[in-house]
Amino acid sequence: MLYLLMKHVLLGPVLRLFFRPEAEGLENLPKSGGAILASNHLAVSDSFFMPLVIPGRRVTFIAKMEYFTGTGIKGTLKRWFFTGMGQIPMDRTGGSAAQAALDTGVRLLKEGNLLGIYPEGTRSPDGRLYKGKTGIARMALTAKVPIIPVAMFGTDIANPIGSKMWKPTKIRVKFGEPIDLSRYEGMEGDRFVERSITDEVMYALMELSGQEYVDVYAAKVKEAQTATNGHVPVQRDVERVPETKAG
Repeated sequence: MLYLLMKHVLLGPVLRLFFRPEAEGLENLPKSGGAILASNHLAVSDSFFMPLVIPGRRVTFIAKMEYFTGTGIKGTLKRWFFTGMGQIPMDRTGGSAAQAALDTGVRLLKEGNLLGIYPEGTRSPDGRLYKGKTGIARMALTAKVPIIPVAMFGTDIANPIGSKMWKPTKIRVKFGEPIDLSRYEGMEGDRFVERSITDEVMYALMELSGQEYVDVYAAKVKEAQTATNGHVPVQRDVERVPETKAG
C-alpha cells in the first residue's frame, strides 16, 4: 500500500514534474514472473527512478544496511521509508547476514517478484562501471530467472554523491534484452560459472550505458580514494572489457 502511495501520490508526481523520466526498452520486461533488474549505480536516486518508469509491477531492492541503522528521528524516518518500500537490508561485510539477504532475494524471485540489484555493490565513485559481484549470478541460477540489464542516465547529475539537494535534469532509464541463463541450468554453486555470468552482465551494462569499464571492484577504489584524501589513482593497466568466459 505504501509503495503505491509513494509511487502514484506522494513522491512519483514530484519526480515526474522536475525530472521528466523516460524509459526505453520496457518491452524487455516480463509481464509476470520473477526477474533480476541489474543496474549500473550512479546515485541513491537510481532506486527511485527505475521503479517509477515501470508500469504495473513493483520493484524490490536489496539495499545497504546503513539505510536501516540510523539513529534519532532522521534514522527512524529513513528506516520506515525504506522498509515500507519493501527494500531488504544487506550486510555487505559478508557472513551469515549477507547470505540471509541472498536467500531472501531468491525467495522473492521464486515468488514472481522483480528484484533490483546493483552488481557493483556500491555507487560508482567516478561515473565509470566497475567489476560486478557474483551474488547476482547465484540468485539468478538458484531462482531460475533471467537477468535484465538496466542503464540509468542523469541520476548522477540530479543527485551527485554527497549532495543534499537534487538538481532538476532529464532522467533516462534503458532496459536491455534479458540474459537467458538456461544454458547454465544445474550449475549453481560453481564459482567459475557465477563469475562468467556476472562478467556477461557487466559487459551488457557497459554496452547499454556507454560507460568506461574498469575491471576492479568499486569498493576497492573507494578505499584507495579515502586513503589518498579523495584522489583516485589512475588505473592504466586494467582490463577495459570483462571476460565473458570462465577460466
